[in-house]
This record gives sequence, C-alpha cells and structure tokens, in this order.
Amino acid sequence: MTTLASITPEHAAALMKDGAILVDIREADERARERIPGTQSNPISALKPLDNAPAPRAVIYHCRSGMRTKSNAARLAEAAQCEAYFVEGGLDAWKQAGLPVEADRSQPLEMQRQVQIVAGGLILIGAAIGTFVHPAGFALSAFVGAGLTFAGISGWCGMAHLLRVMPWNRSAA
Repeated sequence: MTTLASITPEHAAALMKDGAILVDIREADERARERIPGTQSNPISALKPLDNAPAPRAVIYHCRSGMRTKSNAARLAEAAQCEAYFVEGGLDAWKQAGLPVEADRSQPLEMQRQVQIVAGGLILIGAAIGTFVHPAGFALSAFVGAGLTFAGISGWCGMAHLLRVMPWNRSAA
C-alpha cells in the first residue's frame, strides 16, 4: 500500500522552491477564506488524479490540521503519480512556522464552523428556555442533537443545506 511521507512546513516550502507542487485538499468554502499562496486545489471529496504536466519533482498535500491528509494518504499518493508528501500539521502548522498565508476575511466562515456555531447556540437557547421558562424548551436542544446525530450517521446535514442558501454564503460557492 502506497502512503505519504510526513514533512515539516519548512521542508515543504523548500521543496516548492525546487519545483514541488503544493495541493490543498480542503473544500472550496474553507479555501476561500484562507490558503497558502501558490497551491492547487483538489478537494478530497472530488479527488482527481493530478495533471503533472510538466511533471513536478514531488507533490505535497495539505489540509487544515493534517488529519484529513493522513486518513486519505493512500488515495492521495495514488492521485499524485509521483513522489508525494503531506505537511504535518497542515495549514495550522504552516502558519505557526511563520510561512505566508493569503487570507480573505470577507469570505464566510467554512460551513462546518457555521453549523457548529448555530447548533451550539440553539442547544444553549433550548437549555436556557428549559431551565428558566418551561421544560418544553429542552425539546429544542433534543431536536438539534438528533439532527447532528443523523448528520453524523448519514453524511447529510439539513442545517448545512439551510445555511448554504443564506445570503452571506452565496458568494463563497
């Protein structure tokens, strides 16, 4: 089984100077807000073999924290069709190393964070209503919890679909 070797952000930057390609496997909504300059986009959800013309010396993959890259190492190595690595710690480690990052704070937060903020807020509101107003308020927390459980099991999140059509998200996708 082919896998990826782990390298530091500094080593990745040095390999890029020697012709390596840095590939961002995050989704478009994540990449729109913050990205490493000069990266190619190849989201893991729609991973395609890389067009290596002209052939790079190596391909380096990254995500936000390194976890997605590690868990998909075999697929990514196969898509590279050449020597391949991943940035240990991902974009977070890249920033900690003081390497350049392009940020566009006018873009909306990535969908996962929006869902976490809205779901957490609704659960807190339901708990507050249930505690201070009427016990039926706990139903809101239970409803949101059930939705999150369903999303985790099925891979389909109704809240994310609802948030995706909100006005602040229309420009990102």
